Amino acid sequence: MEKRRVLIIDDNPLNIELASVVLEEAGFVVDGVSEPGEAHSRIATFRPDVILMDIQLPGSDGLALTRAIKADPATHHIAVAAFTAYAMKGDEARMRDGGCDGYIVKPIDVAVFADQVRSVIDTRRPMP
Repeated sequence: MEKRRVLIIDDNPLNIELASVVLEEAGFVVDGVSEPGEAHSRIATFRPDVILMDIQLPGSDGLALTRAIKADPATHHIAVAAFTAYAMKGDEARMRDGGCDGYIVKPIDVAVFADQVRSVIDTRRPMP
């Protein structure tokens, strides 16, 4: 079975590093970008199964980037999970309404993080 591929888009390199270590240990292939402008080219070359999208990116909105990914016929099939510190009541619904297939709160719980990512890939709902 081919390893699942995860692209992390997060402006904090430490978030990318920790998530990468946990996911690679669980058998995923992981890449990360810290600049939203790099996202589209990296998606095209890396071909992820899931994108972990930070919602608050410098100069960009992670939900706007998610909507652009979901609107593009070349990338609409890719699962996108909000990867965020937003954990207030209503935040998950807002992220899902914004096009995210899943919702993973930071800081991550290393004991369940890989399973959370697998779940997003396995239950991804396509955008209309």
